[in-house]
Amino acid sequence: MKCFIGLGNPGKQYEMNRHNIGFMAIDRFAAKWGITSFQNKCKGLLGEGNINGTKVYLLKPMTYMNLSGESMRAFLDFYKAKLEDVTIIYDDMDTSFGQIRLRYQGSPGGHNGIKSIIQHGGTQSFNRIRMGVNRPAPGYNIADYVLSNFSKEEMKSIEDVLDLTCEAMLSSLGEPFEKTMGKFNK
Repeated sequence: MKCFIGLGNPGKQYEMNRHNIGFMAIDRFAAKWGITSFQNKCKGLLGEGNINGTKVYLLKPMTYMNLSGESMRAFLDFYKAKLEDVTIIYDDMDTSFGQIRLRYQGSPGGHNGIKSIIQHGGTQSFNRIRMGVNRPAPGYNIADYVLSNFSKEEMKSIEDVLDLTCEAMLSSLGEPFEKTMGKFNK
């Protein structure tokens, strides 16, 4: 069993925000693999499917970003899952737009959703796919930036970024995460 948890905020007003790129990746992966039914479960929207013989869960926490760990913990407890079977997908300002970076440990780097995941997981060691959203210009409020929509220019290439993330997700189902990291971290 594997679970991908995409971080974001519920609600139409947040759909195209930089902070919601984790939700976008989950939606793209679900569409590619025919996972069409999501139910309210584990404080989020949970979909499940079978991909190449592996039971896969897709979770979008509905707790708002800063409480994402509550949804992850509910999933782990309900399914008696191990944290090593979970991959967190989220926006990262320290990664260039259009790039992804895979890691299996590290600090939250100021990301409140990751702070919550660390708090509820009890460790900084877990699989993660960081999707680049760039840093705002100096003096620009960070919260306003991540809660703003992608620019028209960024929207032209967002599909490529989502597809790259889906490739990394699929790769991680068939091989150790460390090997997937070696393929996708450039």
